Amino acid sequence: MSRLAQTHGLTDVQREILSTVRDFVDKEIIPVATGLEHRDEYPQQIVDGLKELGLFGLMIPEEYGGLGESLLTYALCVEEIARGWMSVSGIINTHFIVAYMLKQHGTQEQKDHFLPRMAAGDVRGAFSMSEPALGSDVSAISSKAVKDGDAYVLNGQKMWLTNGGTSSLVAVLVRSDEGHPEGTAPHKSMTTFLVEKEPGFGEVRPGLTIPGKIDKMGYKGVDTTELLMDGLRIPADRVLGGVTGRGFYQMMDGVEVGRVNVAARGCGVAQRAFELGVRYAQQRHTFGKQIAQHQAIQFKLAEMATKVEAAHAMMVNAARKKDSGERNDLEAGMAKYLASEYCKEVVEDAFRIHGGYGFSKEYEIERLYREAPMLLIGEGTAEIQKMIIGRRLLEEYRFQG
Repeated sequence: MSRLAQTHGLTDVQREILSTVRDFVDKEIIPVATGLEHRDEYPQQIVDGLKELGLFGLMIPEEYGGLGESLLTYALCVEEIARGWMSVSGIINTHFIVAYMLKQHGTQEQKDHFLPRMAAGDVRGAFSMSEPALGSDVSAISSKAVKDGDAYVLNGQKMWLTNGGTSSLVAVLVRSDEGHPEGTAPHKSMTTFLVEKEPGFGEVRPGLTIPGKIDKMGYKGVDTTELLMDGLRIPADRVLGGVTGRGFYQMMDGVEVGRVNVAARGCGVAQRAFELGVRYAQQRHTFGKQIAQHQAIQFKLAEMATKVEAAHAMMVNAARKKDSGERNDLEAGMAKYLASEYCKEVVEDAFRIHGGYGFSKEYEIERLYREAPMLLIGEGTAEIQKMIIGRRLLEEYRFQG
């Protein structure tokens, strides 16, 4: 067990879960991750293993067949999985955001229908907010739902859908003006629809097309796609929570969970980069001694380890805050911002320690170097996080003059 990134106050059950996941990562993910990533191959055998471990139901309540664990347990599991291969953590992240949104906001019928199958891993979740032209400006969503009898007809184009092809349930945020007069604030006229589909690419149900995988610099293996809706007809009972106009708030609640997840991923990737760097520094010799004995390298290792430790502590704090039922957008924003920035820096330092070999695809650090940048933009850019943090700080420290 690593000396770094330890979490105090865990229960015996939590420690057992984490030990099991860490063992799985070491034996089933790390040995094959780089090969799968270079081939951009979906890790089906790994996903099947996660299903056997029950991880798809980790946070789903026991009454629906899940393990009923906390966000902290989930985040620590994600940290371990990302240490092995960040793409695998992405496969379960979107699934858990949708499961969390259902648990928190779904009708009883929706919970009964979806959560048991999601806990078993038989239904895989994905969620969709982004569109080609809006970036971080969620209020500019143009995809639209129009009421038609006892159903809604959806039209529009969505973008950056993780698990777009392999999922069978997508939570889609669109504009819905029905019941919301002209002039209503944009965030009050958005609705989340639960869209069931067949896994795969092409037309996966009438009116819904998943064109294919987007080719990316890193974060390979997991499928990232567009989603095209052209006359997609969805029953009214598939409005999340049964009431229109609440989609923005439902999605933001889910994104807070997602930001803790991204922070945990940053921690996991940074841990792996440190492990690779400190190991290589003791294997490589220059001027008659290990490069780890050179003061310049020791300074790098000291900085890297400190960043790993700080990011982990902030991520744990954000998860525990959410588990307590308190508002955690400030803590989640800080954790996501710090962990993603520190991850990039730790990975680059490990890359530098490897010297020319870090540029070779034969070395694992090359893969991490391409994966780390995704964390700088996933679940909101650093600039968005700083906006959230700044606004919340002004709320907390409002000057009474």
